[in-house]
Amino acid sequence: MFIWGNSLLPGEISGAISDFFKRILQCLFEQGESEPSGLGFLVRKMAHFTEFTVLGLCLCWLFGMLGKGTLAPFLCGGLAACVDETIQVFVPGRGPSVRDVCIDSCGVLLGVILLTLGHHYVCKIRILEET
Repeated sequence: MFIWGNSLLPGEISGAISDFFKRILQCLFEQGESEPSGLGFLVRKMAHFTEFTVLGLCLCWLFGMLGKGTLAPFLCGGLAACVDETIQVFVPGRGPSVRDVCIDSCGVLLGVILLTLGHHYVCKIRILEET
């Protein structure tokens, strides 16, 4: 709901939110030092990646409890990315982007990988503690 809710925001509002986080990041640079070019673009794409990484973690956890493996959460996350971009077709000042679907899918993949590796690590520690 969070991801698709953000996709329903008009371009002007979405841009204002991105600008807010851009200003926060600009505070990290010394006075007089120019900001890196493309900082606003980077903020928006990192937001996409981060949202979908969290989605990947949640989907992997859910499907893991259901015993469905790691392919199902990745496919569902990729489908969510496609729906996310489709929503933007109907929102003023927004538009779909294949690049965003790729970024979103990579975020989902990272979330799935992180949770899978974390699960294997915890299981291995438990096995070592039992022996």
